[in-house]
Amino acid sequence: MRLRSVCFAAAALMALSVAPCRAQSFPQHTVKFLIPFGPGSGADIGARLISDKLAQRWGKPVVVENKPGADGLMAVSAFLGANDDHVMIFAGTGSFTTHPYTREKLPYDMDRDLLPIARYSATVMTLAVPVAENINSVKDFVDRVKGAPGKLNSAVPQGISELFFDGFIKGENLNIPKIPYRDIVQAPADLAEGRLQVMFASYAGLQASVQGGKVKLIVQGGRQRASMLPDVPTAAEAGFPALELEGLVGLFGSKALSLDVRKKLGADVVAVMADPIIAERLAATGQVALPGGPEELAASVKRQTEQVAAAAKILGMKQLK
Repeated sequence: MRLRSVCFAAAALMALSVAPCRAQSFPQHTVKFLIPFGPGSGADIGARLISDKLAQRWGKPVVVENKPGADGLMAVSAFLGANDDHVMIFAGTGSFTTHPYTREKLPYDMDRDLLPIARYSATVMTLAVPVAENINSVKDFVDRVKGAPGKLNSAVPQGISELFFDGFIKGENLNIPKIPYRDIVQAPADLAEGRLQVMFASYAGLQASVQGGKVKLIVQGGRQRASMLPDVPTAAEAGFPALELEGLVGLFGSKALSLDVRKKLGADVVAVMADPIIAERLAATGQVALPGGPEELAASVKRQTEQVAAAAKILGMKQLK
């Protein structure tokens, strides 16, 4: 019995010493970032901004591979099928947090299969109107819609943006038709010409119309004002918290990665993001840097999950899984 106790104690000590060694030696070979969107998307740009820097830091190649399709499920399937702890997902979290309400029989469980490694950035979301409409605030917009129910048109990309916008519209008891677009990139031009009266979308997609002087931003979805939009109030400041939406982007790994390894990788991502050029280039694409490790990403995902649940409740939506 005494010998067995000594052996158990020795094994425990070995386990404790192996974890830090594993973290320090990781990665052992090429790391692959799977992006659930095509080239040029916010997550794709963000991953490519730091891939070379991480490769230099790790001494191993970092490959960025685009896997668009099925609202992120193509990338998730590739991630799970790889069965490799060096394959990770670099993605916006909006698809994952809304999937339980939009997809039946999901092939993954976010809490079990997508473990947080690093928080990276947030895509700046905005509510935009034509300058010609002379709407200067969200309150002005709400009053205008209530004064002309069914007369104004809206547009919003599918996914988490649509969920939040629909929750806001129903919560304010507004009657505003939504125009379906086969390609949502056409909507900002219609907004600029007054064929649409409001659009809830990323600043990146609206930037050209805003700079052209025909579109005005009346609110931004972040918890704090983005540096590129210092004069646009946040949803909380405007008094309409239902429009608070950060397009959260982060790095996720498999359940084969221990917390020690994830903390090490997260610290490395934060370290390379200290280069001011990263924040500058993100800002140019309508994103703000939000560096953080696994704990920070987990907290941000939890907050977004709670916001999605609140919007879904307003809309009478229930989880399908």
